[in-house]
Amino acid sequence: MFSKAIEFLSEVKVEVKKVTWPSRRDAMGGTMVVLVVVGLVTLFLGIVDTLLSKIIQSLIH
Repeated sequence: MFSKAIEFLSEVKVEVKKVTWPSRRDAMGGTMVVLVVVGLVTLFLGIVDTLLSKIIQSLIH
């Protein structure tokens, strides 16, 4: 059982060494894009939620 786990971990180590990791600048740029998109989607959904809430409240009253 442990021998298979050790073999697996050694194979993982070999594969991780083959990975081409992004530069810090690329990673930060991608992170900023994600944060901006998440912020815009959050703002949009907040506006839609508020509008729909007001419409439903006006229909109820």
